[in-house]
Amino acid sequence: MDTKHPHRRSDNLWYILEGSASTGHSTGPGGAIERAQLPKGGLLALRTGRGAWHAEGIGAEERDEGLGDTEWRSVLFWVNLARRDKQVEPSAQVVLPEQMTVRKDGDATVRVLVGEGSPVHLGTPALILDVELPEGGTFTTPVPPEFQGFAYVLDGQAAFGANRRQAGPSQLVLLGPGEELTVREAAPGTRFLLMSGKPYGEAPVFNGPYVD
Repeated sequence: MDTKHPHRRSDNLWYILEGSASTGHSTGPGGAIERAQLPKGGLLALRTGRGAWHAEGIGAEERDEGLGDTEWRSVLFWVNLARRDKQVEPSAQVVLPEQMTVRKDGDATVRVLVGEGSPVHLGTPALILDVELPEGGTFTTPVPPEFQGFAYVLDGQAAFGANRRQAGPSQLVLLGPGEELTVREAAPGTRFLLMSGKPYGEAPVFNGPYVD
């Protein structure tokens, strides 16, 4: 199955939660396709700039390993680029699980996708964390007051923020004003992504199915 499709003018982050998958992207010399295999916990940071082709799915690597029918779970999200970066040369960066900063923080295991200790830098200061609470409990992390963002719940249930808003799988919690995020009363197995960054102060221009 050919899944090749175009992106432009954004930073695309593809994070593998379960299983493994292959990716291809036209970031090689002269727009040649570069390929990479992303295992569980792997991250692709694709700066599409003036335009790049991208494809994701079960590839030849997985089929050769007898994993052609394996299901995988992932998150793919876009971060708009500032006007100054809209026409940059496309580039790709793969971060394997062993290259990712992982720390124990109270009840939580925290993987730093973007932020201190991560090799990935977006076009604006940002903090993106994968937070797991295997036994439940509480987690608190500083978030710069000038950042905007949200928490996206993958598994479990917890109370988010000062107003202790309950949220579960596939729900998104918007961050309000403040200098930290506290998550309380997390059920065992709770996992969420914290995605936050400093706004550009520029209005996105929508053009067809893609954000320019």
